[in-house]
Amino acid sequence: MKYLLIGGLGVGELVLILVIVLIIFGAGKLPQIGDALGRGIRNFKKASTGQEDIEVTPQEAPPQQLPPADTADSVVEEAQEVEKAQEVEKAE
Repeated sequence: MKYLLIGGLGVGELVLILVIVLIIFGAGKLPQIGDALGRGIRNFKKASTGQEDIEVTPQEAPPQQLPPADTADSVVEEAQEVEKAQEVEKAE
């Protein structure tokens, strides 16, 4: 028995759509897309009930966390070592 969920779409079709959206936008953008979609639906409901207070300002994204300072220093040191090794190879 095939289960129909939304407008004739089954579970397989919904999973396929989710995978395509994940590939196109990436996992990092999905929360932002969900937030925007939720605000859009909420605004539509408010507009259809006649409420005049519609939210149109975008919310700020949370700041991205940087790696610890010691990790960044070790990356810089490794890059300097690679540059020195390349200079030695060129000199030979």
